[in-house]
Amino acid sequence: MEQSVALLYATVADTYKRLKHLVIDVRAEELIYKGPTGDMNSIGQLLKHLAVVDLHWVYRFKDQPIPLDIEKKYGLLIDPYGQLPSVSNTTTLELLSNYKVVQEMFYKECKKLSEEDLNKVVKYEDGKNATIRWGIWHIADHSRYHQAHIALLRKYYKQHTES
Repeated sequence: MEQSVALLYATVADTYKRLKHLVIDVRAEELIYKGPTGDMNSIGQLLKHLAVVDLHWVYRFKDQPIPLDIEKKYGLLIDPYGQLPSVSNTTTLELLSNYKVVQEMFYKECKKLSEEDLNKVVKYEDGKNATIRWGIWHIADHSRYHQAHIALLRKYYKQHTES
């Protein structure tokens, strides 16, 4: 992997590692907990969301549509109501396993990238444009952003179960 790509990739790999450490011991009830007032996205929803968003970036880098079988397995970015899709009948380990597959796909794509490729422009979200460099940075930043939500949910859940 080229050095500039490897540097960017390392930010994603590090945030993924921290995410796994943050959620590895999340049990079923906590996975679907939606906060003290029940209006937050659950940890399960956030894990699935991160995997789906990263999957979309992988296929943007490939300049290909997501194959239907993969899209069906991972689901939609948002539901018909504009919300993160609900999560049920799954476990933290299953969600992490699915996310690991996406991370492996991401790694394979990064191995193919050159310094020049980082400046290639791809379309995302409603016709916006971004460079691949920005996309890789965004994957790491997006994960950190939702890790803060997950940490807050874990804090609330602990308070909820202690009372």
